[in-house]
Amino acid sequence: MFKIFYIIITILFIVVVILQQKNATLGSMMGGDAGDDMVQTRRGGERFLHQATIVLAVIFIVGGLYAMLLA
Repeated sequence: MFKIFYIIITILFIVVVILQQKNATLGSMMGGDAGDDMVQTRRGGERFLHQATIVLAVIFIVGGLYAMLLA
């Protein structure tokens, strides 16, 4: 049961991180857009994705530590 739960959390975490990526072009990865959006306010769906990423990351880490302790 735990394995299924952990797999679902992992997939959700990956999907939320991928959905959160914007302006992820090669130029922005190399510093082409450095400093353009340093200060921004998250609103609506972007805020939800940000909070969901944090929650899923914490669950993912705690679940991994729990699995490690069981092994």
